[in-house]
Amino acid sequence: MMKIKVFKIRIANEFLHNDQRMIDDFLEHHDIIKTETAFIHDEQFWSVILYFNEEKSIPINMVVKDSKAVKYSADEEVLNEDEIKILDALKLWRSEKAREQNLPTYFIATNKELVSVAKYKPAKKEELLDIKGFGKHKIENYGEEILEILESV
Repeated sequence: MMKIKVFKIRIANEFLHNDQRMIDDFLEHHDIIKTETAFIHDEQFWSVILYFNEEKSIPINMVVKDSKAVKYSADEEVLNEDEIKILDALKLWRSEKAREQNLPTYFIATNKELVSVAKYKPAKKEELLDIKGFGKHKIENYGEEILEILESV
């Protein structure tokens, strides 16, 4: 069953971090089908509408059997020098993309997703699917560019 959640991301500095953390937590724990965003000029905030599937709890024994259900997700503390270079390049690309599309950066990809890309180093689009946070939509929009960055660093 599809559900809808609306977030208000205020761009004033005192709210931005908190509002972003709320949406990041939500994104991490839900299967997002599609997103819509609108910038509300008079009040200076992003209205973010997330369409998602109701959370399905997967019995532990199933997760163990089907490793594809468990997507790759890295932890930030353990990056080597090469991975840090890749992460910096990805963050730079993400900032440019976000500015270009007039979107918040975490809409392009969250820090955790970029760290996961830097560690996992996918070589082709299909391998991006193995990374937590990368679905069909994100790969269609940004997959090529992400893979180019990985090749060039």
